[in-house]
Amino acid sequence: MHRLGSRVARRPRLVIWLSVLLTVIGLALAAGAMDRLVLSRFESPGSESVNTRAALAKEFGTGTPSVLLLVTAKNGTVDDTAVAAAGRGLERELAEQDGVAETASYWSRGKSPVMRAEDGRQALVVARMSGTVTEARTRLAEFAPDFARDNATVKVQVGGGDEVFRQAAQQARTDFLRAELIVFPLVLLLLAVIYRRFNAALLTLGMGLFSVITTLALMRLLTSFTDVSTFAANLTLVMGIGLGVDYSLFVISRFREELAAGHEVAEATRRAVGRAGRTVAFSGLTVIVSLSCLMLFPFPFLRSFAYSGIAVVLTSVFAALVILPAALTRLGHRVERRRKGDAQDAASGAPTGWWHTTALRMMRRPLIYGIPALAVLLALAAPTLGIAFGTPDDRVLPEQVSSRVVQNDIRANFAAEEMDAIQVLRPGLAGDDANRDSIDATAARLSRLDGIQQVDALTGSYTDGRRVLEPNDSARRFASDENTWFSVIATQDALGADPDAVLADVRAAFGDTEVRIGGYPAELGDFRTVLVDRLPLVFGLILIVTFVILFLMTGSVLLPAKAMILNALSMAVMFGALVWVFQDGHLSGLLGFTATGSLEPSIPILMFCTAFGLSMDYEVFMLSRIKEEYDRTGDNAASVAAGLERSGPLITAAAVILAASFATYASSGIVYLKMLGLGMVVVILVDATLIRAVLVPVLMRLAGRANWWAPAPLRRLHDRFGIAD
Repeated sequence: MHRLGSRVARRPRLVIWLSVLLTVIGLALAAGAMDRLVLSRFESPGSESVNTRAALAKEFGTGTPSVLLLVTAKNGTVDDTAVAAAGRGLERELAEQDGVAETASYWSRGKSPVMRAEDGRQALVVARMSGTVTEARTRLAEFAPDFARDNATVKVQVGGGDEVFRQAAQQARTDFLRAELIVFPLVLLLLAVIYRRFNAALLTLGMGLFSVITTLALMRLLTSFTDVSTFAANLTLVMGIGLGVDYSLFVISRFREELAAGHEVAEATRRAVGRAGRTVAFSGLTVIVSLSCLMLFPFPFLRSFAYSGIAVVLTSVFAALVILPAALTRLGHRVERRRKGDAQDAASGAPTGWWHTTALRMMRRPLIYGIPALAVLLALAAPTLGIAFGTPDDRVLPEQVSSRVVQNDIRANFAAEEMDAIQVLRPGLAGDDANRDSIDATAARLSRLDGIQQVDALTGSYTDGRRVLEPNDSARRFASDENTWFSVIATQDALGADPDAVLADVRAAFGDTEVRIGGYPAELGDFRTVLVDRLPLVFGLILIVTFVILFLMTGSVLLPAKAMILNALSMAVMFGALVWVFQDGHLSGLLGFTATGSLEPSIPILMFCTAFGLSMDYEVFMLSRIKEEYDRTGDNAASVAAGLERSGPLITAAAVILAASFATYASSGIVYLKMLGLGMVVVILVDATLIRAVLVPVLMRLAGRANWWAPAPLRRLHDRFGIAD
């Protein structure tokens, strides 16, 4: 790091011009990045449900519909001649649209009861889209507005899963642009207050902007090899600004210290990169470890956040350790404070100030301060005990969005929803006349299960063990020369209460007979199962690798263990806030969302990996300064106070800026982005206040010299492989 600082200081102009060229190239690539990002469904590649969907499409030419038209009769019911004619016409017109693979309606399905509202005034036209989810939703965007109609006979509204998440992605893009307009001026203002130098503030923001631009450029290149989710761009913006600012704050602060100590500009640059560079590199590594673990999940949605997060860290570290030092060398003393603070005398190395005084106060009475702080954190974390995971639906959108309005009508007026049918493939039972009795008996048995509204099969439609509709032309979709399948439509109440139990009952109805289960409820169930199964591996790997990194940095066994415990406490507080606000619905009126009584699991997992990495970011900043003082003095209490004095203001400033960046998404129209914004604000502020200001000095004081202990074999390992200045 010292050599890197020396080389940059010798050729600052060359580095700056190369950085400008790199930024221009990045801008050219980033300009088209948003159009290359894709959308994802909540599914587990290779799972039984996904394989069943593929088998139904290949063998039967059918599958799960993802788009619907809600047709409302202006007068009378949907069985009136004029309304029925309009409905059939809508189905024919929908079938002619590019990308529509299959259509059906209440009228073409022989007046299927589940496709008709209980009051008879509404009915459904449904469609299955072809191609990838991105292709499907792109084509849907082209024709969906044309089907939103209101005439003398019927009112037509567009809904369905693909329309819900298409509009969610559209809202996310809007939120991304709005956040840009808020974040950049807000961060610049905060930095100007912190630095008291506009040029230093502008330079720091420039590093964050460089990270965002080059990360978007890298994401565009990555789309040539794999899918990258649209929502990853939202994380790129706030993390790019946040980490770019964090690392720049640390480097500039160190550069100012070295100038205040009397060093020439080039030497100050070398020393700043040499000392701060190690910390920034360690910090970046801990964030990368946390985010890279998202790649252990076989879901493009979560992996996309790993790609964008890792790219953000790499570009932020590069900006802070290469571009920024070159710019500091050129600016020299012009980045120093206009008014000398009294926080520390850099030349004498004797820190005094609020953080120093506070740390000493906490360490004098560790239990008096530590126990109440711990009690507050545990109280904030308590709602986590009631966490419940559920399925995503249209309520991620604002109430006024058209697809949510449609789904609200369906929830209120339909007992069950055709779109949520459970598809049961029965291999070895051919769809022919010879097997009609067996198919009839199976469909009747399935329809008697608790929570099942209707079963559709080759032999007709069934409710409560009896056939309610004779087979018509639409029943041919259940037949092939080798197999048949059943569409099992559960009530909305049953799926809302316990979808896994419904799936288990359907499977159990076949006994030892082989069946394959698909459909949207099964896809969500498989998604959750794989997600939960991978959690121990992901969390365990994050903890082990982070422990090793902190050990290599500190040479201590206790300090990494303490860091894990405190970070776990921070995570518990974050999950407590998510449960209290988004699951239980507190503040729903203020924040403008509808609580569903559960949390979709992938977003909290994403937040855990992101927040854990960022919390370790602050841990590394703090420990590096404490260890530096301890190596110099050997005084545990004094090194803690001095280290906190030197790192505390930086951590607080970085936390405020990062929290402000994430807070812009608290006003998003998408519940997921609200969760990300609010949850990250909570964990960042708690971590930078109660954790760092109270519990860290308290625990360091209680452990004393044991903070720096390691068994002899590990001590020898650190002496050989540990990274030092």
